[in-house]
Amino acid sequence: MKKVALHNLGCKVNAYETEAMQEMLENEGYEIVPFKEGADIYIINTCTVTNIADRKSRQMLHRARKMNPDAIVVAAGCYVQAQENEHHELDSCIDIVIGNNKKQDLIQILDEYESKCKTEKVIDINHTNEYENLNLSRTGEHTRAYIKVQDGCNQFCSYCIIPFARGRVRSRSLEDVVQEVTTLSGNGYKEVVLTGIHLSSYGIDFEEQEARKKTDLLTLILAVHEIPGIERIRLGSLEPRIITEEFAKTIAGLPKMCPHFHLSLQSGCDATLKRMNRRYTTGEYYEKCELLRKYFDHPALTTDVIVGFPGETEEEFEESKAFVDKVNFYETHIFKYSKREGTRAAVMENQVPEQIKSERSAQLIELGAKKQEAYEKEMVGKDVEILVEEPAQINGKEVQVGHTKEYIKVALESDENLQNHIVKARIDDHSQIIH
Repeated sequence: MKKVALHNLGCKVNAYETEAMQEMLENEGYEIVPFKEGADIYIINTCTVTNIADRKSRQMLHRARKMNPDAIVVAAGCYVQAQENEHHELDSCIDIVIGNNKKQDLIQILDEYESKCKTEKVIDINHTNEYENLNLSRTGEHTRAYIKVQDGCNQFCSYCIIPFARGRVRSRSLEDVVQEVTTLSGNGYKEVVLTGIHLSSYGIDFEEQEARKKTDLLTLILAVHEIPGIERIRLGSLEPRIITEEFAKTIAGLPKMCPHFHLSLQSGCDATLKRMNRRYTTGEYYEKCELLRKYFDHPALTTDVIVGFPGETEEEFEESKAFVDKVNFYETHIFKYSKREGTRAAVMENQVPEQIKSERSAQLIELGAKKQEAYEKEMVGKDVEILVEEPAQINGKEVQVGHTKEYIKVALESDENLQNHIVKARIDDHSQIIH
Protein backbone atom coordinates (compact mmCIF):
# COMPACT_ATOMS: atom_id res chain seq x y z
CA MET A 1 0.00 0.00 0.00
CA LYS A 2 1.67 3.22 -1.16
CA LYS A 3 1.55 6.31 1.05
CA VAL A 4 0.38 9.52 -0.62
CA ALA A 5 0.64 13.07 0.73
CA LEU A 6 -1.33 15.89 -0.91
CA HIS A 7 -0.89 19.64 -0.60
CA ASN A 8 -3.21 22.29 -2.00
CA LEU A 9 -2.31 25.82 -3.05
CA GLY A 10 -4.76 28.49 -4.14
CA CYS A 11 -8.52 28.85 -4.40
CA LYS A 12 -11.59 26.91 -3.26
CA VAL A 13 -11.82 25.27 -6.70
CA ASN A 14 -8.30 23.93 -6.24
CA ALA A 15 -9.24 22.73 -2.75
CA TYR A 16 -12.24 20.86 -4.18
CA GLU A 17 -10.08 19.20 -6.83
CA THR A 18 -7.48 18.18 -4.25
CA GLU A 19 -10.14 16.54 -2.08
CA ALA A 20 -11.57 14.79 -5.15
CA MET A 21 -8.10 13.42 -6.00
CA GLN A 22 -7.67 12.25 -2.42
CA GLU A 23 -11.00 10.41 -2.54
CA MET A 24 -10.00 8.71 -5.81
CA LEU A 25 -6.75 7.55 -4.22
CA GLU A 26 -8.49 6.25 -1.10
CA ASN A 27 -10.96 4.32 -3.23
CA GLU A 28 -8.01 2.64 -5.00
CA GLY A 29 -6.40 1.59 -1.73
CA TYR A 30 -3.71 4.24 -1.36
CA GLU A 31 -2.93 5.37 2.20
CA ILE A 32 -3.26 9.14 2.71
CA VAL A 33 -0.62 10.56 5.05
CA PRO A 34 0.33 14.09 6.24
CA PHE A 35 2.57 16.19 4.04
CA LYS A 36 5.87 15.38 5.71
CA GLU A 37 8.72 12.89 5.42
CA GLY A 38 7.78 9.32 4.65
CA ALA A 39 5.36 9.48 1.72
CA ASP A 40 5.91 7.43 -1.43
CA ILE A 41 4.02 9.91 -3.60
CA TYR A 42 3.66 13.69 -3.15
CA ILE A 43 0.91 15.49 -5.05
CA ILE A 44 0.96 19.30 -5.10
CA ASN A 45 -2.06 21.00 -6.65
CA THR A 46 -0.42 24.23 -7.76
CA CYS A 47 -1.50 27.85 -8.21
CA THR A 48 -0.32 30.47 -10.70
CA VAL A 49 -2.47 33.53 -10.00
CA THR A 50 0.62 35.69 -9.27
CA ASN A 51 4.39 35.40 -9.55
CA ILE A 52 4.37 34.79 -5.79
CA ALA A 53 1.98 31.86 -6.26
CA ASP A 54 4.36 30.43 -8.87
CA ARG A 55 7.22 30.70 -6.40
CA LYS A 56 5.23 28.97 -3.64
CA SER A 57 4.34 26.17 -6.05
CA ARG A 58 8.02 25.65 -6.90
CA GLN A 59 8.96 25.74 -3.22
CA MET A 60 6.45 23.04 -2.29
CA LEU A 61 7.62 20.82 -5.14
CA HIS A 62 11.24 21.14 -4.00
CA ARG A 63 10.23 20.54 -0.38
CA ALA A 64 8.56 17.29 -1.41
CA ARG A 65 11.68 16.16 -3.27
CA LYS A 66 13.88 16.94 -0.26
CA MET A 67 11.61 15.07 2.15
CA ASN A 68 12.00 11.88 0.12
CA PRO A 69 14.43 11.88 -2.83
CA ASP A 70 13.04 8.51 -3.93
CA ALA A 71 9.38 9.57 -3.91
CA ILE A 72 7.24 10.28 -6.95
CA VAL A 73 6.58 14.04 -7.10
CA VAL A 74 3.40 15.03 -8.94
CA ALA A 75 2.80 18.64 -10.00
CA ALA A 76 -0.85 19.23 -10.85
CA GLY A 77 -2.97 22.20 -11.84
CA CYS A 78 -2.57 25.81 -12.83
CA TYR A 79 1.16 26.41 -12.41
CA VAL A 80 2.22 23.53 -14.66
CA GLN A 81 -0.62 24.30 -17.08
CA ALA A 82 0.52 27.91 -17.45
CA GLN A 83 4.17 26.90 -17.74
CA GLU A 84 3.26 24.56 -20.59
CA ASN A 85 1.24 27.27 -22.33
CA GLU A 86 4.16 29.70 -21.98
CA HIS A 87 6.63 27.02 -23.19
CA HIS A 88 8.75 27.20 -20.04
CA GLU A 89 11.10 24.40 -19.06
CA LEU A 90 9.56 22.51 -16.14
CA ASP A 91 11.52 21.82 -12.98
CA SER A 92 13.65 18.70 -12.90
CA CYS A 93 12.31 17.77 -9.43
CA ILE A 94 8.93 16.91 -11.01
CA ASP A 95 8.25 13.31 -12.03
CA ILE A 96 4.64 13.61 -13.20
CA VAL A 97 2.86 16.63 -14.64
CA ILE A 98 -0.94 16.76 -14.61
CA GLY A 99 -2.52 19.84 -16.15
CA ASN A 100 -6.07 21.09 -15.70
CA ASN A 101 -8.87 18.87 -16.99
CA LYS A 102 -6.61 15.82 -16.48
CA LYS A 103 -6.86 15.35 -12.69
CA GLN A 104 -9.73 12.96 -13.32
CA ASP A 105 -7.12 10.59 -14.86
CA LEU A 106 -4.87 10.59 -11.79
CA ILE A 107 -5.04 6.84 -11.09
CA GLN A 108 -4.37 5.93 -14.73
CA ILE A 109 -1.46 8.38 -14.85
CA LEU A 110 0.11 6.89 -11.72
CA ASP A 111 -0.25 3.42 -13.23
CA GLU A 112 1.38 4.58 -16.46
CA TYR A 113 4.33 5.94 -14.49
CA GLU A 114 5.28 2.39 -13.53
CA SER A 115 6.26 1.73 -17.14
CA LYS A 116 7.56 5.19 -18.07
CA CYS A 117 10.28 7.36 -16.54
CA LYS A 118 8.34 10.61 -16.76
CA THR A 119 4.72 11.33 -17.49
CA GLU A 120 3.19 14.55 -18.79
CA LYS A 121 -0.54 15.04 -19.21
CA VAL A 122 -1.13 18.63 -20.23
CA ILE A 123 -3.78 19.34 -22.83
CA ASP A 124 -4.35 22.52 -24.82
CA ILE A 125 -6.68 23.94 -22.19
CA ASN A 126 -7.69 26.86 -24.40
CA HIS A 127 -9.33 24.61 -26.99
CA THR A 128 -11.45 22.18 -25.01
CA ASN A 129 -15.16 22.13 -24.21
CA GLU A 130 -14.91 19.19 -21.83
CA TYR A 131 -15.88 19.64 -18.19
CA GLU A 132 -13.61 17.57 -15.97
CA ASN A 133 -15.45 14.74 -14.22
CA LEU A 134 -14.56 14.99 -10.52
CA ASN A 135 -16.84 14.06 -7.63
CA LEU A 136 -16.93 14.12 -3.85
CA SER A 137 -18.95 12.14 -1.33
CA ARG A 138 -17.30 13.76 1.70
CA THR A 139 -14.98 16.68 2.46
CA GLY A 140 -12.49 17.74 5.10
CA GLU A 141 -15.17 19.86 6.73
CA HIS A 142 -17.93 18.13 8.66
CA THR A 143 -20.81 20.53 8.09
CA ARG A 144 -20.14 22.51 4.90
CA ALA A 145 -19.27 21.20 1.43
CA TYR A 146 -17.78 23.24 -1.40
CA ILE A 147 -19.09 22.09 -4.77
CA LYS A 148 -17.28 22.92 -7.99
CA VAL A 149 -19.90 23.56 -10.67
CA GLN A 150 -17.95 25.49 -13.30
CA ASP A 151 -14.44 25.89 -14.70
CA GLY A 152 -12.69 28.38 -16.96
CA CYS A 153 -13.15 32.08 -17.63
CA ASN A 154 -13.84 34.24 -20.69
CA GLN A 155 -13.26 37.64 -19.08
CA PHE A 156 -9.51 38.26 -19.66
CA CYS A 157 -9.01 40.90 -16.99
CA SER A 158 -5.72 42.61 -17.76
CA TYR A 159 -4.02 41.44 -14.52
CA CYS A 160 -5.17 37.81 -14.65
CA ILE A 161 -3.51 34.68 -16.07
CA ILE A 162 -6.36 32.34 -15.11
CA PRO A 163 -8.12 32.19 -18.52
CA PHE A 164 -4.84 30.84 -19.94
CA ALA A 165 -4.40 28.33 -17.11
CA ARG A 166 -8.05 27.24 -16.86
CA GLY A 167 -9.32 27.74 -20.40
CA ARG A 168 -12.73 28.88 -21.55
CA VAL A 169 -15.97 28.55 -19.57
CA ARG A 170 -17.13 24.96 -19.08
CA SER A 171 -20.13 24.13 -16.92
CA ARG A 172 -20.96 20.98 -15.04
CA SER A 173 -24.30 19.41 -15.91
CA LEU A 174 -27.15 20.28 -13.57
CA GLU A 175 -27.90 16.58 -13.14
CA ASP A 176 -24.34 15.84 -12.01
CA VAL A 177 -24.37 18.68 -9.47
CA VAL A 178 -27.70 17.54 -8.06
CA GLN A 179 -26.43 13.97 -7.76
CA GLU A 180 -23.30 15.03 -5.88
CA VAL A 181 -25.19 17.35 -3.53
CA THR A 182 -27.73 14.60 -2.87
CA THR A 183 -24.90 12.23 -1.94
CA LEU A 184 -23.33 14.81 0.36
CA SER A 185 -26.71 15.50 1.96
CA GLY A 186 -27.11 11.78 2.59
CA ASN A 187 -23.72 11.83 4.32
CA GLY A 188 -24.89 14.53 6.71
CA TYR A 189 -23.79 17.80 5.13
CA LYS A 190 -26.26 20.61 5.76
CA GLU A 191 -24.64 23.47 3.85
CA VAL A 192 -23.27 23.64 0.31
CA VAL A 193 -21.23 26.39 -1.29
CA LEU A 194 -21.46 26.55 -5.08
CA THR A 195 -18.07 27.54 -6.48
CA GLY A 196 -16.33 27.97 -9.82
CA ILE A 197 -13.54 29.86 -11.52
CA HIS A 198 -16.14 32.32 -12.86
CA LEU A 199 -19.34 31.18 -11.17
CA SER A 200 -21.54 33.85 -12.76
CA SER A 201 -20.85 32.29 -16.19
CA TYR A 202 -22.41 28.97 -15.23
CA GLY A 203 -24.47 27.63 -18.14
CA ILE A 204 -23.43 30.06 -20.88
CA ASP A 205 -21.70 27.21 -22.71
CA PHE A 206 -25.00 25.26 -22.75
CA GLU A 207 -26.74 27.79 -24.99
CA GLU A 208 -26.14 25.83 -28.18
CA GLN A 209 -27.55 22.68 -26.63
CA GLU A 210 -31.34 22.92 -26.94
CA ALA A 211 -32.11 20.65 -23.99
CA ARG A 212 -30.02 22.82 -21.67
CA LYS A 213 -30.84 26.18 -23.18
CA LYS A 214 -32.35 27.65 -20.01
CA THR A 215 -29.77 26.28 -17.58
CA ASP A 216 -28.03 29.13 -15.78
CA LEU A 217 -26.86 29.80 -12.23
CA LEU A 218 -30.35 30.69 -11.05
CA THR A 219 -31.73 27.43 -12.47
CA LEU A 220 -28.97 25.53 -10.67
CA ILE A 221 -29.67 27.26 -7.35
CA LEU A 222 -33.38 26.40 -7.63
CA ALA A 223 -32.55 22.74 -8.31
CA VAL A 224 -30.16 22.49 -5.34
CA HIS A 225 -32.76 24.18 -3.13
CA GLU A 226 -35.09 21.22 -3.70
CA ILE A 227 -32.64 18.62 -2.35
CA PRO A 228 -33.80 17.22 1.03
CA GLY A 229 -31.37 17.56 3.90
CA ILE A 230 -29.61 20.62 2.53
CA GLU A 231 -30.54 23.54 4.76
CA ARG A 232 -28.20 26.23 3.51
CA ILE A 233 -26.97 27.36 0.10
CA ARG A 234 -24.08 29.77 -0.19
CA LEU A 235 -22.51 31.17 -3.35
CA GLY A 236 -18.86 31.69 -4.22
CA SER A 237 -17.55 34.90 -5.76
CA LEU A 238 -19.97 36.61 -8.15
CA GLU A 239 -19.61 39.22 -10.86
CA PRO A 240 -21.96 42.16 -10.20
CA ARG A 241 -23.70 41.85 -13.58
CA ILE A 242 -25.45 38.64 -12.55
CA ILE A 243 -27.40 40.51 -9.85
CA THR A 244 -30.55 41.45 -11.77
CA GLU A 245 -33.94 42.30 -10.28
CA GLU A 246 -35.19 38.81 -11.19
CA PHE A 247 -32.12 37.10 -9.71
CA ALA A 248 -32.19 39.00 -6.42
CA LYS A 249 -35.96 38.70 -5.97
CA THR A 250 -36.00 34.97 -6.77
CA ILE A 251 -33.16 33.91 -4.46
CA ALA A 252 -34.51 36.13 -1.68
CA GLY A 253 -37.64 33.95 -1.75
CA LEU A 254 -35.61 30.79 -1.08
CA PRO A 255 -35.49 29.94 2.66
CA LYS A 256 -32.19 28.03 2.30
CA MET A 257 -30.36 30.92 0.62
CA CYS A 258 -27.74 32.59 2.79
CA PRO A 259 -27.74 36.43 2.76
CA HIS A 260 -23.99 36.49 2.23
CA PHE A 261 -22.65 37.62 -1.15
CA HIS A 262 -19.11 38.14 -2.34
CA LEU A 263 -19.19 40.60 -5.24
CA SER A 264 -15.78 41.07 -6.77
CA LEU A 265 -14.98 44.82 -7.07
CA GLN A 266 -11.17 45.16 -7.54
CA SER A 267 -11.34 48.97 -7.68
CA GLY A 268 -13.76 51.72 -6.79
CA CYS A 269 -12.42 53.96 -9.57
CA ASP A 270 -13.91 53.79 -13.06
CA ALA A 271 -10.63 54.68 -14.80
CA THR A 272 -8.83 51.86 -12.99
CA LEU A 273 -11.65 49.40 -13.71
CA LYS A 274 -11.32 50.23 -17.41
CA ARG A 275 -7.57 49.50 -17.38
CA MET A 276 -8.36 46.26 -15.56
CA ASN A 277 -10.91 45.34 -18.28
CA ARG A 278 -13.54 44.72 -15.59
CA ARG A 279 -16.52 45.57 -17.87
CA TYR A 280 -18.68 47.43 -15.34
CA THR A 281 -18.69 50.85 -13.70
CA THR A 282 -18.85 51.75 -10.03
CA GLY A 283 -22.36 53.06 -10.64
CA GLU A 284 -23.50 49.69 -11.96
CA TYR A 285 -21.75 47.91 -9.08
CA TYR A 286 -23.44 50.09 -6.47
CA GLU A 287 -26.81 49.47 -8.10
CA LYS A 288 -26.31 45.71 -7.69
CA CYS A 289 -25.45 46.07 -4.01
CA GLU A 290 -28.61 48.11 -3.46
CA LEU A 291 -30.66 45.45 -5.28
CA LEU A 292 -29.45 42.82 -2.81
CA ARG A 293 -30.23 45.13 0.10
CA LYS A 294 -33.68 45.74 -1.34
CA TYR A 295 -34.62 42.05 -1.20
CA PHE A 296 -32.51 40.80 1.74
CA ASP A 297 -32.63 42.10 5.29
CA HIS A 298 -29.13 43.29 6.20
CA PRO A 299 -27.15 41.03 3.83
CA ALA A 300 -23.42 40.58 4.39
CA LEU A 301 -21.65 41.94 1.32
CA THR A 302 -17.96 41.17 0.93
CA THR A 303 -15.47 42.00 -1.78
CA ASP A 304 -11.89 42.08 -3.06
CA VAL A 305 -9.96 45.27 -3.81
CA ILE A 306 -6.58 45.58 -5.52
CA VAL A 307 -4.42 48.58 -4.57
CA GLY A 308 -1.51 49.88 -6.59
CA PHE A 309 -2.70 48.67 -9.97
CA PRO A 310 -0.47 50.08 -12.75
CA GLY A 311 -1.26 53.73 -13.35
CA GLU A 312 -3.28 54.16 -10.12
CA THR A 313 -2.71 57.78 -9.12
CA GLU A 314 -3.29 59.19 -5.65
CA GLU A 315 -6.54 60.70 -6.91
CA GLU A 316 -7.72 57.36 -8.32
CA PHE A 317 -6.87 55.62 -5.04
CA GLU A 318 -8.83 58.21 -3.04
CA GLU A 319 -11.78 57.72 -5.41
CA SER A 320 -11.58 53.95 -4.88
CA LYS A 321 -11.33 54.36 -1.10
CA ALA A 322 -14.35 56.70 -1.05
CA PHE A 323 -16.39 54.15 -3.00
CA VAL A 324 -15.47 51.33 -0.62
CA ASP A 325 -16.52 53.61 2.24
CA LYS A 326 -19.83 54.31 0.50
CA VAL A 327 -20.78 50.67 -0.12
CA ASN A 328 -20.33 49.59 3.53
CA PHE A 329 -19.01 46.09 2.99
CA TYR A 330 -19.00 43.57 5.82
CA GLU A 331 -15.54 42.37 4.81
CA THR A 332 -13.07 43.82 2.34
CA HIS A 333 -10.13 41.66 1.26
CA ILE A 334 -7.25 43.91 0.24
CA PHE A 335 -4.54 42.81 -2.18
CA LYS A 336 -1.49 44.74 -3.25
CA TYR A 337 -1.15 44.44 -7.01
CA SER A 338 1.34 41.72 -7.86
CA LYS A 339 2.74 41.31 -11.35
CA ARG A 340 1.94 38.15 -13.24
CA GLU A 341 4.13 37.54 -16.27
CA GLY A 342 2.10 36.88 -19.38
CA THR A 343 -0.61 39.43 -18.55
CA ARG A 344 -1.16 42.85 -20.13
CA ALA A 345 -0.91 44.60 -16.75
CA ALA A 346 2.61 43.27 -16.19
CA VAL A 347 3.92 45.41 -19.05
CA MET A 348 1.78 48.49 -18.43
CA GLU A 349 3.51 51.80 -17.79
CA ASN A 350 3.52 53.58 -14.43
CA GLN A 351 3.96 50.58 -12.16
CA VAL A 352 3.29 51.67 -8.58
CA PRO A 353 6.19 51.40 -6.07
CA GLU A 354 5.84 48.79 -3.32
CA GLN A 355 5.97 51.37 -0.53
CA ILE A 356 2.99 53.23 -1.96
CA LYS A 357 1.09 49.95 -2.38
CA SER A 358 1.73 49.14 1.27
CA GLU A 359 0.55 52.58 2.43
CA ARG A 360 -2.65 52.33 0.40
CA SER A 361 -3.25 48.77 1.56
CA ALA A 362 -2.93 49.83 5.19
CA GLN A 363 -5.51 52.59 4.70
CA LEU A 364 -8.07 50.22 3.18
CA ILE A 365 -7.42 47.53 5.79
CA GLU A 366 -8.11 50.11 8.52
CA LEU A 367 -11.30 51.24 6.78
CA GLY A 368 -12.40 47.64 6.28
CA ALA A 369 -11.92 46.85 9.98
CA LYS A 370 -14.15 49.78 10.94
CA LYS A 371 -16.85 48.69 8.50
CA GLN A 372 -16.71 45.11 9.76
CA GLU A 373 -17.04 46.21 13.37
CA ALA A 374 -19.99 48.46 12.49
CA TYR A 375 -21.79 45.63 10.68
CA GLU A 376 -21.25 43.23 13.55
CA LYS A 377 -22.49 45.74 16.12
CA GLU A 378 -25.69 46.03 14.10
CA MET A 379 -26.12 42.26 14.50
CA VAL A 380 -26.06 42.46 18.31
CA GLY A 381 -29.57 41.83 19.63
CA LYS A 382 -30.68 40.02 16.47
CA ASP A 383 -31.97 36.44 16.43
CA VAL A 384 -29.83 34.28 14.16
CA GLU A 385 -29.43 30.67 13.07
CA ILE A 386 -26.01 29.16 13.74
CA LEU A 387 -24.70 26.04 12.03
CA VAL A 388 -22.45 24.64 14.77
CA GLU A 389 -19.14 23.31 13.47
CA GLU A 390 -16.98 22.42 16.46
CA PRO A 391 -16.56 22.67 20.23
CA ALA A 392 -13.87 24.99 21.58
CA GLN A 393 -12.62 26.59 24.75
CA ILE A 394 -12.45 30.38 24.94
CA ASN A 395 -11.26 32.16 28.08
CA GLY A 396 -11.72 28.97 30.06
CA LYS A 397 -15.33 28.48 28.96
CA GLU A 398 -16.69 25.56 26.95
CA VAL A 399 -18.30 26.93 23.79
CA GLN A 400 -19.71 25.75 20.49
CA VAL A 401 -18.43 27.61 17.43
CA GLY A 402 -20.29 28.06 14.16
CA HIS A 403 -21.42 30.50 11.49
CA THR A 404 -24.61 32.44 10.98
CA LYS A 405 -26.22 32.61 7.56
CA GLU A 406 -24.35 35.89 7.08
CA TYR A 407 -21.11 33.95 7.68
CA ILE A 408 -20.40 35.63 10.99
CA LYS A 409 -18.40 33.30 13.20
CA VAL A 410 -19.87 33.17 16.71
CA ALA A 411 -19.43 31.25 19.96
CA LEU A 412 -22.28 29.80 22.03
CA GLU A 413 -21.70 28.98 25.67
CA SER A 414 -22.45 25.27 25.94
CA ASP A 415 -20.68 22.09 26.98
CA GLU A 416 -23.15 20.07 24.89
CA ASN A 417 -21.85 18.73 21.55
CA LEU A 418 -24.00 20.50 18.97
CA GLN A 419 -21.80 19.79 15.94
CA ASN A 420 -23.73 19.88 12.65
CA HIS A 421 -26.88 21.17 14.36
CA ILE A 422 -28.55 24.45 13.41
CA VAL A 423 -29.26 26.38 16.60
CA LYS A 424 -31.42 29.48 16.95
CA ALA A 425 -29.86 32.06 19.22
CA ARG A 426 -29.53 35.76 19.86
CA ILE A 427 -26.24 37.61 19.59
CA ASP A 428 -26.30 39.30 22.98
CA ASP A 429 -22.82 40.71 22.98
CA HIS A 430 -20.24 41.70 20.36
CA SER A 431 -17.73 39.51 22.25
CA GLN A 432 -19.60 36.44 20.99
CA ILE A 433 -18.26 37.17 17.51
CA ILE A 434 -14.94 35.50 16.68
CA HIS A 435 -12.35 36.85 14.26
